[in-house]
Amino acid sequence: MPWFHDPLDFLGSTEQMERESQSLDRLIQDHETAELFRFAREPTATGPVELPWLDVDRAFFIAIAQYAGDDTAIALDYRASSSDPRVVASDVWASSAAPYAWRTVAETFSEFVAELRLDGADAEPATD
Repeated sequence: MPWFHDPLDFLGSTEQMERESQSLDRLIQDHETAELFRFAREPTATGPVELPWLDVDRAFFIAIAQYAGDDTAIALDYRASSSDPRVVASDVWASSAAPYAWRTVAETFSEFVAELRLDGADAEPATD
């Protein structure tokens, strides 16, 4: 994610991911905060929630800003697929007209894992 300026922490357990993702329920309740960070919940008057908005009911954080206040995150976006979700990330530098947006990092989580070489495909065989 070349647009990231701030470090992220990948969440190491499903418990951490669930805890961080629960914040979306709180943040969506304040209209100004939801507008600022482009959080939405279906149904909306204008139809389905699409990027650059994040559908808080169909997203799950996997990484968050290392420092409070940086307001950056990576999420699994289940709008595209329930079995291999799209990976999206916040972009606070997108444009001055709309300073906060959600952008696609990888079309699928499988693609994201392969890009980061977390799938073991390029791993050296273990030697004794």
